[in-house]
Amino acid sequence: MPAVSELRMGRLLAPTLIAALVVATGVLLAIGGYDVGRAAEALVNGSVGSWYAIGSATLVRATPLILTGLAVALAFRAGVFNIGAEGQFLVGAAAAAAIALTLPKTPSLILILLALVVGAIAGAVWAWIAAVLRSRFHVLEVISTIMLNFVAAFLVSYLVRGPLQEPTHVYPQTESIVAAAQLPRFGPTTRLHLGFVLALLACAVAWWAVRYTAAGFRLRVVGANPSAARSAGKIDVDRVTTRVFLLSGALSGLAGAIEVCGVTYALYENISPGYGYTAIAVALLARLDPAAVIATGILFGALEAGAGAMQRDANVPSVVVSVIEAGIILALVAADRARAMRTRSAVA
Repeated sequence: MPAVSELRMGRLLAPTLIAALVVATGVLLAIGGYDVGRAAEALVNGSVGSWYAIGSATLVRATPLILTGLAVALAFRAGVFNIGAEGQFLVGAAAAAAIALTLPKTPSLILILLALVVGAIAGAVWAWIAAVLRSRFHVLEVISTIMLNFVAAFLVSYLVRGPLQEPTHVYPQTESIVAAAQLPRFGPTTRLHLGFVLALLACAVAWWAVRYTAAGFRLRVVGANPSAARSAGKIDVDRVTTRVFLLSGALSGLAGAIEVCGVTYALYENISPGYGYTAIAVALLARLDPAAVIATGILFGALEAGAGAMQRDANVPSVVVSVIEAGIILALVAADRARAMRTRSAVA
């Protein structure tokens, strides 16, 4: 009975901490003189208050979060701490924009496929750099991927102020891509595009592969215990982790390509509001489950969409949502740590 009680307490710890975080945020807003009720109403209306809010704001924001969250979830599941989804997203966006601008007369279907594939390849190549540093020089991927994020951001800045800058050279961005390179939308009154369906398909395929294929089994075993996988399972751990690294980078690069082809239609500085970093929270809240990433990605998409409405309609800084997201990550880490300590004490 005590063991069952402790297990239930462990499962309730994360939701309890998150609920406490939300309450504390509300209290701080009230102390700061903000109208908490008005802020909450604006948050809800801006995210799920209407079909336009859902289709043109929440789900559009959720699309890159689902793909980058999936990328992080698969990497973490294999024991690869890829913190570089942001940089991989940026190089994928840059590669897709470059292709769309270079081949404007290519037939639409071919151009869209080419842009998405090249974006995914660019993200994989960016992840490959960190993978090589990890496998050959034993450089921690946490450090290398974070550094590569900054390099990618500066690379985008160089491109939009140099070789890819729009013809007038006034704005730090590219010119708009041709209509043939733009992803189809689901109707004239919504911004929701085909990229959302691609994100859902990617999660479905990843969930099936992780659960029912030999490659997915190797991924799970390596993530659980690489030493046992190497000695007892005769698994090439370096090969598995490198492949997962490349897949993770490809998914993040695909997210960047979809953002250019489906939302912004151009490459510019700060094209990502931090999708690659929020993806960590998306993956952790989903417990690294590819299917659950869909739900958590939509949740964070709603938070991101509602943040703008909250700032616009209630004069509450949108960074409040960033604080909540960061708090969710800390709550999940604390809950996992507490659960691990209970497990060790129970075994002992």
